[in-house]
Amino acid sequence: MSNDADGTGQPGPPPPAPPQSTPPPPGYAGQPAYPGPGGTPQPGYPPQGYPAPGYPPPGYPPPGYPPAGYQQPYPPAGYPPPGYQQPYQQPGYPPPGYRYPQPGYPPPGYGSYGAGVLKPGVIPLRPLTLSDIFNGAINYIRRNPKTTLGLTAAVVIAAQIIALVLQVLIPLVSTGSVDPTLTEETVSTGDVVAFTASSLVGSVTTALAAIVLSGMLTVVVGRAVFGADITVGEAWQRVKGRLPALLGFTVLEALAIIAVVAIVVLVIAIAAAAGGAAAGFLVGAPLVIAAVLGIAYVATMLIFTPALIVLEHLGVLAAAKRSFALIKNDFWRVLGIWLLAALATAVIAGAVGVPFSFGGQLLATSVGSNAGALAGLVLIAIGGAIGQILTAPFSAGVIVLLYTDRRIRAEAFDLVLQTGAAGPGGPAHSTDHLWLTRRP
Repeated sequence: MSNDADGTGQPGPPPPAPPQSTPPPPGYAGQPAYPGPGGTPQPGYPPQGYPAPGYPPPGYPPPGYPPAGYQQPYPPAGYPPPGYQQPYQQPGYPPPGYRYPQPGYPPPGYGSYGAGVLKPGVIPLRPLTLSDIFNGAINYIRRNPKTTLGLTAAVVIAAQIIALVLQVLIPLVSTGSVDPTLTEETVSTGDVVAFTASSLVGSVTTALAAIVLSGMLTVVVGRAVFGADITVGEAWQRVKGRLPALLGFTVLEALAIIAVVAIVVLVIAIAAAAGGAAAGFLVGAPLVIAAVLGIAYVATMLIFTPALIVLEHLGVLAAAKRSFALIKNDFWRVLGIWLLAALATAVIAGAVGVPFSFGGQLLATSVGSNAGALAGLVLIAIGGAIGQILTAPFSAGVIVLLYTDRRIRAEAFDLVLQTGAAGPGGPAHSTDHLWLTRRP
């Protein structure tokens, strides 16, 4: 019989080739093992009854997992679970979950108080502390000694010379002597009047010099807040128009004190005349205490008046009213700082002036002539002038900076000052208008 498939004698098509085995994709374990014809497994598949590669035998857990029902013990508090590993962290980078601070804001706890506060001049433009005020009063002298110390020296020396001449001429013309150590046997009413008049004129001259000096130093401090300097001529140009108001305030203040003293003396005299010395004491003692406390209170409440007259260009009454408004909510702090400054200046002036005063008194009493008395007066005047030159700029600086602090605390004036300080550069006088009071 022929082997031809179709009986034509031609060979038939070859039998189909078995399919080529295709490896499973990565991680795929393959289909369950199905035997081929005759029980032979198909290529690429494991024999029947054997697990696929990568899988455990039946009844065993996969690799890395505990048997069914097994529980790992919990770790102690604060420790990671078994097998936990920190994710990979590159050197120099923070751990996962760390958040960088927002731009422009330091992390909590960074820096100290006052970091980043604008300080164009002698004080930072924020509410001031006691050290800020005292340091500012010293620094404005150090940064511009020619104007501060030079101006003070010129005014004080001129005032002392005028006062000294008057103290010598008036007694010399009226009594023929300048010796202040006259005895009761030789003194006369004319002598008393002459020496009293000379002392009074000298005091008035010194007061006028103090008015001019305080006004000019106020302008210097006002410029120093912004880090700007000013010459003596510029300071005089700014102050000379305010001198009448400064003089008027000083006169009114002096008259008020004289009136209070006169009233107290009159009441005590009436009480003593009506009920004797005991009644005068009982009435006078509390009255004197009340008068002293009242004068101290009013003087403290008016302490900013000269600065307001110069820097804000206010009149006497308007400046006095505004001074009350600025101080009324912070009276004790203003009084305390003022007293500390007064104590410091008194100690310095006393330390300088006492040796000169002692030497002057010694000359006047030991020589016992007009020449000795004149030498003693000159020596005393020199000591007083040196003390004023050293302390007057500091006192003026403390008052102006204390006034600035009160405006910052009461009116947020630091924002106004920061606006002027942070603006584009300009002439020094361009910031003077910032001190003016803004009225609706």
